[in-house]
Amino acid sequence: MVDHVAGENVNQVVDIGKELPVDRPGYELPLLLFGGFRTLIDRLHARLADEGHADLRPAYGFALQAIGAGGGWGGRGATASDIGRHLGVSKQAAGKTVDRLLALGYAERADDPADARRKLVRITARGHDALARSAAIFDELRAEWAATLGADRVRDIETALRNVVPAETAFRLDATSWLGTP
Repeated sequence: MVDHVAGENVNQVVDIGKELPVDRPGYELPLLLFGGFRTLIDRLHARLADEGHADLRPAYGFALQAIGAGGGWGGRGATASDIGRHLGVSKQAAGKTVDRLLALGYAERADDPADARRKLVRITARGHDALARSAAIFDELRAEWAATLGADRVRDIETALRNVVPAETAFRLDATSWLGTP
């Protein structure tokens, strides 16, 4: 289990040079996967803060991705319902995140040309900048993992995870429901 100390992130790391017994406890796998995910996301956001996006939180980045999946990359945009469905959260939760993205200048609201009753959320130039920087930083972080673990090993990890993670849930981000947050 990872302990958190106020103001300090403490991560458990497996020493790559040590051989692990085959009979490791099953609970270690999800903790290590989550630890790897958390390490990448924390490093990404530290870099984004250095590059002018200190106010961008992981939830906002996932929401921007959902807006992009709805056509937000210069396209029609996405509704709060679309964003909620993509993230696996309620329309109300998505709406709160959208409101924050609007206040921070990462997104804007626009009329839906196909239905005047609907409002779409679109990514602004600031949002596109954050996403482009995120993509570049993720590439750099992956390259660091490849330098540490070996490129073949990183590709093997990615392939193995694609084989066990159902495609329809690969990018579902509703972790709050199993962490106890409504």
